[in-house]
Amino acid sequence: MISYEPFYKTLKNKNISTYKLVNQYGISRSLLDRLKHNKPISTVTLDDLCKILSCRVEDVIVFVEEGQEEQS
Repeated sequence: MISYEPFYKTLKNKNISTYKLVNQYGISRSLLDRLKHNKPISTVTLDDLCKILSCRVEDVIVFVEEGQEEQS
């Protein structure tokens, strides 16, 4: 399964709030809800997030084996 846990760590490290993503960068609240619940997003959206955050894909997503949780 794909987890977006690194996305939230990247936001914290770059001092960017979800409020700023919505209001300054035009990210929809529904997208943030999809990320929060580890639902699928498009590669275009993934590309947009990487551009906004100036980061790599690995800073937004991680693959986690079913039945295992990502360790912090």
